[in-house]
Amino acid sequence: MSPNLFALLVAVSILVGAVAVAAVTLLLLRMRSESQIRQRLDAGGATDDPVFADDSRGPLVQTMARGGKRIEGWVDAEGESAQLLLQAGWRGSETRLSWYLFQMLLPLLLGGGALAFWLFAEVKNKGMMVLLVAFAAAALSFLIPRWILRGAATRRQQRIKNEVPLFIHLLVLLFEAGLSTRQALASLVREGGGVLPELGREFEILLRQLEAGADTAESLKSMSDVLAVEDLSSVLAVLRQVDRYGGEIREPLLEVLEVLEERRSLDLREQVNLLSGRMTVVMVGFFFPALLIFVAGPAFLSIIRALGEVNG
Repeated sequence: MSPNLFALLVAVSILVGAVAVAAVTLLLLRMRSESQIRQRLDAGGATDDPVFADDSRGPLVQTMARGGKRIEGWVDAEGESAQLLLQAGWRGSETRLSWYLFQMLLPLLLGGGALAFWLFAEVKNKGMMVLLVAFAAAALSFLIPRWILRGAATRRQQRIKNEVPLFIHLLVLLFEAGLSTRQALASLVREGGGVLPELGREFEILLRQLEAGADTAESLKSMSDVLAVEDLSSVLAVLRQVDRYGGEIREPLLEVLEVLEERRSLDLREQVNLLSGRMTVVMVGFFFPALLIFVAGPAFLSIIRALGEVNG
């Protein structure tokens, strides 16, 4: 590359970068002014998300977080992300703010990468490649946050599912000791946080709702709908029924536990069957050739020696 062409590319890249920075700055200032107008129009200056209620953060951070939330609204019109955030356990304002900032910064970073590829890459059919890279950057900027959020929610749901059998055993012990539903949940939160970390966090939020005057059955149903863990939903359904209609709770919980153990046994058998199939492929690919060489190798060598002697 000649020095004049290189200097021209550097100048063009600096100009494009300056235009991009100016456009992003204008966009952030416009979103900030819109948010201020929305706050003035809203009664009492309340915001639609508690994350933005804290004014201690810088205005740039607040504006970028609002931009990330707006991008989330474009991608997820049905509001699935809000439930996935709850399922992933990302309830704190700092965590949600970081998530919104990530959704805002990711398109900028990928767009900058596509711009750098356009300016400095030396490939054949550069125009087509630039279009492909730009399309991939735009698609990934919207898909990567969804993948990360769904993965985090799925992993936490699995951890909650693993805690359910122990949760049932502890509930049975507490109910046999004469505690009520609220007292049993409070005892689990207070003393069982080490063995039930995920469920302990959820029941701590549930107890705060109950202390604020919420109905127990409705709070349990809301928790079941938000977490969407089938095993936990079965247990919470039993608790709702007993809280609303009364009756014996030990036998229904033990029946639910038996069903869960049978389901887990079937899942383990399925995993063992899949693992045996994979190990068969590994054995055929690696172990069987070595075994064939070890068993049939001497015979083949003897035949080769005999044929060599005959030809000699």
